[in-house]
Amino acid sequence: MGQEPSICEEQVYNQVYRTHAESLRNYLYYKFGDMQRAEDIVHDSFVKLWSKCSSVLYNKVAGFLYKMARNLMIDTLRNKKVALKFERGLMLVQENEDPYFKLRTKEFRLKLETVISNLPEKQREAFLMNRIDKLTYKEIALRLEVSETAIEKRISKALIKLNNISEIKDFSI
Repeated sequence: MGQEPSICEEQVYNQVYRTHAESLRNYLYYKFGDMQRAEDIVHDSFVKLWSKCSSVLYNKVAGFLYKMARNLMIDTLRNKKVALKFERGLMLVQENEDPYFKLRTKEFRLKLETVISNLPEKQREAFLMNRIDKLTYKEIALRLEVSETAIEKRISKALIKLNNISEIKDFSI
């Protein structure tokens, strides 16, 4: 049985960064709603990992990073309630498209974003990890350290709230 790689080796550390940085950033963004702060916290988490590299086991590095990042983010957001903000993606729209359709699409997107940002944090986090990162319920449960059943319930409740968008009566202009 071979020896476990050391995080203190630059090559191993760089591989850990390439493997976990993006998903860690997405996790923080989905959980707290601030992309810039998420990127900063990922950077800080990897700095802390480097400073503690000799005490972190290679097979526990993901858990260490997620726990460190979450704690750092909570420290920076203490006593603040953060609403999720979405990056506005550009919609490719044909120039001859009906302006009424464009307006209704924009209204629907705003309502959708509002509903998602108003979901309870745990529901929003699980829903976005599933829909955007394409993580399975099991993968989400492992990352959040809860049962798969809890993730199923969170996503189910989020979907129920999102389904109510299509039933909104005041959607017309």
